[in-house]
Amino acid sequence: MSKIKMFLRRYLGDVGLVFYVSVLIITVFVIAAALQPEAVESTAQKLLDVTARNVGWMYLMATTGFVLFVFFLAFSRFGCIRLGPDNELAEFSYVSWLAMIFSAGMGVGLVFWGVAEPMMHFNEPPLGLGEPRSAEAAQLGMRYAFFHWGFHQWANFTLVGLAIAYVRFRHNSHGLISETFRPLLGRRVDQGWGAAIDILAVISTIFGVATTLGLGALQVNSGLARLGVAEYTVVSQFMILAGLATLFIISAMTPLDKGIRYLSNANMLLAAGLLVFVLVTGPTAFIFGELTQTVGEYLGNIIEMSLVTTPYSHEHWVEQWTMFYWAWGLSWAPFVGSFIARISKGRTIREFVMGVMLVPVALSMLWFSTFGGAAIHFELFDGVGIADAVAKEVPAGLYVLLDQLPWGIVAAILAVALVSMFVVTSADSATFVLGMFTSKGVLTPTRFVRILWGCLQLLMASVLLLTGGLYGLRTVSIIAAFPFMLLMVLMAFSLHKDLAAEIRRREEKELLIRTRIEQWLLREPEREAEHQVEEAIHPTAPEQDCEPPVKVPIA
Repeated sequence: MSKIKMFLRRYLGDVGLVFYVSVLIITVFVIAAALQPEAVESTAQKLLDVTARNVGWMYLMATTGFVLFVFFLAFSRFGCIRLGPDNELAEFSYVSWLAMIFSAGMGVGLVFWGVAEPMMHFNEPPLGLGEPRSAEAAQLGMRYAFFHWGFHQWANFTLVGLAIAYVRFRHNSHGLISETFRPLLGRRVDQGWGAAIDILAVISTIFGVATTLGLGALQVNSGLARLGVAEYTVVSQFMILAGLATLFIISAMTPLDKGIRYLSNANMLLAAGLLVFVLVTGPTAFIFGELTQTVGEYLGNIIEMSLVTTPYSHEHWVEQWTMFYWAWGLSWAPFVGSFIARISKGRTIREFVMGVMLVPVALSMLWFSTFGGAAIHFELFDGVGIADAVAKEVPAGLYVLLDQLPWGIVAAILAVALVSMFVVTSADSATFVLGMFTSKGVLTPTRFVRILWGCLQLLMASVLLLTGGLYGLRTVSIIAAFPFMLLMVLMAFSLHKDLAAEIRRREEKELLIRTRIEQWLLREPEREAEHQVEEAIHPTAPEQDCEPPVKVPIA
């Protein structure tokens, strides 16, 4: 028995209840989905219907509240608090920091949806507004693409990342989701409540990352099919996931400051190269004109788009799109937030919020304007068939767009490579975070634990592809994210309570220091003279009773 414990200790490190329960739950789900995919799909659809019908509005209210909350923290007195000691320097440069944030956050999703989402809205306008395949439908599609990849999406990551970074680097606590609830739960965090929170975070992360890995496999498969390398089938997608798993394991064997960092920088360079290529060789003037107009429409309609729920009809568009995106972001929040927290030591809260909220959102807008805008231009004015390609096979739109440009084949190969690298980076980053969650918050989980979680992620992505493909990925994301959304609301209250307590302690300390300095520097006659001046301006009123004394009659 002791040898088994020594073996587990050596390869797993200091893991506990969260690790074993999480692995058990994920394993049971994977086996059930592999053996009975139709039953799992049917059950997930029923749960989705119940969730959307009864509490769908909560997704919209919560994510909108998170946007307001993180910007409030940035511009309030809390913004100057540093995530670490007051003299702490940032661990990574701005370029590397932003590259890792962007790669871990939305790399695969941007490539997959950059052409697909605007064109899907072009085919079927949002909320039934406008005629299909019209200029109005095109503009609505771009506006909602900006909305779905804008402030709301990144507010989820910002809130979780900020809460974890604050407790980890400011208070030197464990980098666990449960630790952020200590101001509300106290010592109960160290008991069953804390374990339940961390297990829920692990489950949510697994489903969110598996959704992205599944989208990446679909995108790579579509590109390889266009290049004549492989057919667009589930079998091909499984083989792609297996190949990406091999690359991920190689990346997981390297330290964070080398493997993920170098891959993230390479991703950004390749993504920037593909972006510039489409921007320069495509309809440049149209792209910038469309970018300018859509930014204005997005900012002008953000409140209405944030809270639309269609209660007067049986319209399912909000459920299929906005709710899916918010749920996807919520399920990604433990992973992306924890990873961003890990690389943000030394940043101030204001710097953290501005970096995570503004830069990725601006890049996302430029990406959609370039790829989605170019696709709309070619479809509206040249009728090249991008809309038909997306209607038939969602990820194919990117490659049909690239076919319209010079050296389209080369660009398609680069796009396949970019998606593959984003998938590897996302899987590597996620396994790093999952290892932290299930190893009691250590910053460097063992390689065996990371590889184990990577394999479980890829198995989860495989079974989700079996249970409905793209629609199955959407369905499971929305269901799995709901419990963690409720936790995030409580996390916001807990973080504010913690920050307010620190500001209060700081003000009390500053007052005490100032008082002692004045007492030390001023002589008694000087203090008496200052008191007399104050008395001359505003004399101190004598204390008086508010009620006249009661006269007791003498018997």
